[in-house]
Amino acid sequence: MLHYTFSNFICQAFQEVRKTDGKRTIFHSDLNAFYASVEILLDPSLQGKAVAVCGSTEDRHGIVLAKSEPAKKAGVKTGMVIHEAKRLCPDLISVPPHFDQYLEYSAKVRRVYEDFTDNVEPYGMDECWLQVPCRRSLSEGGFEIAEQIRSAVKEETGLTVSVGVSFNKVFAKLGSDMKKPDAVTVITREDYRDKIWWLPVSSLLYAGRATTKKLNYHGIWTIGDLAGTDPAFLQRLLGINGLDLWNYANGNDNSLVMHKDFISPVKSVSHGITCRADLVNDEEVWLVMLHLCQDIGHRLRKYGLAATGVQITIKDNTLACVQHQKALPYSTQSPMDIAFKAREIFNERYKWANDVRAVSVGAIGLVPQQSPQQLDLFTDMRRVEKRERLDYAVEKIRDRWGERSIYPASLMFNTKLPAADSHKVLLPGMMLH
Repeated sequence: MLHYTFSNFICQAFQEVRKTDGKRTIFHSDLNAFYASVEILLDPSLQGKAVAVCGSTEDRHGIVLAKSEPAKKAGVKTGMVIHEAKRLCPDLISVPPHFDQYLEYSAKVRRVYEDFTDNVEPYGMDECWLQVPCRRSLSEGGFEIAEQIRSAVKEETGLTVSVGVSFNKVFAKLGSDMKKPDAVTVITREDYRDKIWWLPVSSLLYAGRATTKKLNYHGIWTIGDLAGTDPAFLQRLLGINGLDLWNYANGNDNSLVMHKDFISPVKSVSHGITCRADLVNDEEVWLVMLHLCQDIGHRLRKYGLAATGVQITIKDNTLACVQHQKALPYSTQSPMDIAFKAREIFNERYKWANDVRAVSVGAIGLVPQQSPQQLDLFTDMRRVEKRERLDYAVEKIRDRWGERSIYPASLMFNTKLPAADSHKVLLPGMMLH
């Protein structure tokens, strides 16, 4: 299969822009209540009932991941804990997630999109941007194509989508959120101020909870307020993100819809987990970090990259998050080096005001594996090279016999990792029933 690099994609995209005199018709298609809708397709007896797809209570993921339209009308919200959802909706039927099925249906829907255009850019499992050639106006030709997309998805998969149509990606995404379920919303250059400037600033893509809180504190409540704010002030308040948000609010998003075969460059490799029970001391946190870094090291080798820094994110039992990072003395793919640095950052920065609920570790500042590097006088490079050879040998064993064929012994018992089999080691030839 041909995979597009960023440079050749950019060249092709600008050629397409020139062909259409700079006029673009962009669609954002969002599957309605995706997980719940797939569960209803798998079990038609759930049709018309209040259904919630919920995570595992035993692994402390007992929250609503998706809900059907009747459950939504009863007040059930994504992220709500199960017992609270059932208090609002006593007839709520909770079902476990089937992620393999969601991936299968997601791929089916993408194939439908690809009947319309090769420019299909996923934004998660249930959302995609599309750029479809359209010789007519947005309000006429764009609406007609969106209706065709909506009908085709329903006919070929049984799922419904809400489609936003606009002249840029941000407004197309906003349009798909404005009218649900199973609907089309068109936002044009002529009417976007009337249609979206009255919406809360949190509706805008990339305006997260913390950003919205800062903007609200300074009296910026709507997208129109944001559009009318001095961009220099927004830059002082939010950095480069402030300028980006100002441009988005004013319709100045010129980002491209990627080709279906485009592979985004890897900027970081991270892994996080919510534990079965709160972590109450440094040793328990260390075991979780060590577990996470096994996967991070494997993925770095797979991508041919090395980390020059480590970032940790800690969520405590009040759901408050803190994030810290630190540079490594040399670039590395070693799970142990990354884990040791993560532990160092945690021990230096976390003050144990509350017990820990979730831990994430990220390898950042990625460089090609063979990049030259400046060494310091304090690093024993013979030890580093010895560990690299050991890591390589471990990776080869896992490639042949599976990821649990060789594993740190400290992770076999007494951890609070959520997966039921995360601590089990299977010898070659054995099968877990």
